[in-house]
Amino acid sequence: MVSYPPVKPRTGPLKPTRAQSLDEGRKLLRQRAWSAAFSKLSAADREAPLEPDDLEGLAGAAHLLGIDVVNAELMSRAHRGFLDCGNTRSAARCALQLGITLMINGDQAQSGGWLSRAGRLLAEAPDCVEKGYLLLPVGFRSLHSGDGEAALAAFVQAGVIGERFLDRDLITLALQGQGRALIRQGKIRRGVALLDEAMIGVMAGEVSSVTAGGVYCSVIEACGEIYDMNRAHEWTSALEQWCKAQPDIVPYRGHCLVRRAEILQMHGAWTDALDQARQARDLLSQPPPKAAVGAAIYRLAELQRLRGDFVEAEESYRKASEWSRAPQPGFALLRLAQGHLQPANAAIRRMAEEVTDVGGRARILEPFVQIALAVKDLPAARAAANELEEIAVKYGADFLRALSRRAEGAVLLADDDASAAASVLRQAWSIWRDLEAPYEAAQTRVLLARAYRRLGDDDAAVIELSAAHDAFQKLGALPDLAQAENLVADAPEVPNGPLTARETQVIQLIAEGRTNKGIANALGVSEKTVARHVSNIFTKLDLTSRAAATAYAFRNKIV
Repeated sequence: MVSYPPVKPRTGPLKPTRAQSLDEGRKLLRQRAWSAAFSKLSAADREAPLEPDDLEGLAGAAHLLGIDVVNAELMSRAHRGFLDCGNTRSAARCALQLGITLMINGDQAQSGGWLSRAGRLLAEAPDCVEKGYLLLPVGFRSLHSGDGEAALAAFVQAGVIGERFLDRDLITLALQGQGRALIRQGKIRRGVALLDEAMIGVMAGEVSSVTAGGVYCSVIEACGEIYDMNRAHEWTSALEQWCKAQPDIVPYRGHCLVRRAEILQMHGAWTDALDQARQARDLLSQPPPKAAVGAAIYRLAELQRLRGDFVEAEESYRKASEWSRAPQPGFALLRLAQGHLQPANAAIRRMAEEVTDVGGRARILEPFVQIALAVKDLPAARAAANELEEIAVKYGADFLRALSRRAEGAVLLADDDASAAASVLRQAWSIWRDLEAPYEAAQTRVLLARAYRRLGDDDAAVIELSAAHDAFQKLGALPDLAQAENLVADAPEVPNGPLTARETQVIQLIAEGRTNKGIANALGVSEKTVARHVSNIFTKLDLTSRAAATAYAFRNKIV
């Protein structure tokens, strides 16, 4: 029997009869007033045990209110009640609900037991819709084990059964499962189309609240996997409105807030993002704590790092790790911001070796480029930028295209191809602007300023730095703000006559008698880049030989 909170003595109007509580509770369930329905049906259950159908409804309300322990007890009682009545199919349905909920919460042993019982109960049953629901956990398990084909087959079969019995919940769950399986197989366009179709049923109110919340979370998670930030923003906003319409709902708020915090962070609303990350952490930490609490704490750490709260960020990264959320790449970027280059480099390289899935590598590669360039490992940075470009092409997501362009631009800048870097970085900035991502856009403008300065266009460099400075100040990105202020304060690079600062370095080294290879080693760039600089020097100064360049350097007191 469920242990309900003690009831305080009442004064005033007469207490409603059990029949009245039952009727009101059922009506409130239909109205999706979960807290009030739970109260009325619980009162009826305290007077006399509810019938299995009402227990199942009460268990659903408990689930939506986030009372997981009570939900499990009530659903288990409903299961036993249906068995006692000889209603095998309904008993199996309750077992399935328990098994799937426990699977989502990470209780694999208990989940397996309930799902096995459901399968046994349905083994001898005639064709029924419950057999379609039995295929869902098969699909989920295959999906999480990496077997996209097996997952797709299970979800397709479940959808066929759902269509046959006109069960909108099963049809919708099967569609979102098929979409995620196709995405895991790299068939992103087809997968996304099915996810959108599943969401149409949710938005139209064709499914139960339990199913709607589950599909919302699954679809938003899928959008995050493929870096479709526009679609993630759209569905996250829809989920937020759905939750507001049913203010009692709890389970989806934690996951919703984590994703919402990420979206708000990208759009520059860092104060709101911090608030939602903290709310997600607190909600997901409530007993029994959910595994997703690690993701909430990691998001909190990311925001703390960007704001310059390095002590708090380090503590949050460590706590996220305790919840099995890898603290990378954020922790490596923290070390980079602190000026600890070697620890940052060691951490990001280890992570790059450990992470093999394409989606995970996409999150590692752009920070890898930043850190590799900081330790002057241009070949490693170039390789990472090239891999990121391949992933961006595969996924076709604007977010990844912007990351890829910025990484490529940073590598070109380090390799002294400022002209090409400026072109690529301008493309990256344009995408960030369209995505309404002010921090990412400002970071890109800092790189653009460096490229323009290398090209001798100091006016353009000042414009970019000023815009970046203003954006960082508005966001509260103190470490980036300090960097931008230092760059603004730096005197412009003064070229010698028609030569850029880098070309001046090259002609100095020519005058020392170094070969292109020797110059490349001295400057940390490729021989191809040096050859381009030498060609530019000869063209600008109307020279035809290295000897003539040496004479020019001495004559004009460059050396």
